[in-house]
Amino acid sequence: MNAEDVAQYLQDNPQFFDTYAGMLAEIAIPHPYGGRTVSLPERQMLTLREKNKGLEKKLREMLDFAQENDALQHKVHLFTLAMFGTHDLMGLQDTVAGSLREIFSVPHVALHIWKGLPPSAEVLAFSDEHKQPVCTHHAVHETLHWFGEAAPHLRSFAYLPLRANEQSIGLLVLASEDAHRFYPEMGTVFLQRIAETVSSALQPRL
Repeated sequence: MNAEDVAQYLQDNPQFFDTYAGMLAEIAIPHPYGGRTVSLPERQMLTLREKNKGLEKKLREMLDFAQENDALQHKVHLFTLAMFGTHDLMGLQDTVAGSLREIFSVPHVALHIWKGLPPSAEVLAFSDEHKQPVCTHHAVHETLHWFGEAAPHLRSFAYLPLRANEQSIGLLVLASEDAHRFYPEMGTVFLQRIAETVSSALQPRL
């Protein structure tokens, strides 16, 4: 009889533990961390404690994630409210850049609207191609020059295409000297909400 047969027998005959309850306390097995042996009940307690630690860790991670999401939701709300305080296109552009710096601590922001400032064919094609925000460690085409003197120091970028009635109307670019601020694998749900908010605010002014 091998170990698998024993395990299967015990699973098929749970009454075994009622019949031989006293034997369970007499069985000594190796401590999971070495050094001594413990009884089977002690080993079960250790296993339960380890499982509880794992569950507590997962719970903490879930709570931390929920708190981060709540904080981001609040920031997006504040950003949306800021859009209502603008009255013209220039004021809106200033508010977008200023709010992203103040609310989200984004150090560098470039907002280019095609009205009055047509993009290059490459940038327009990029905006038309991507329906969702794009995060990257490399600037797209000539957009690096949009950041002026800061350009040589930038290491990560988030590109937020702006649309009205499915048509490309501009491009909002967030940038940072920190290579880990924006990266290809990061989630873009909140970035998309920002893009949609700016797009909606722009439409009446175009």
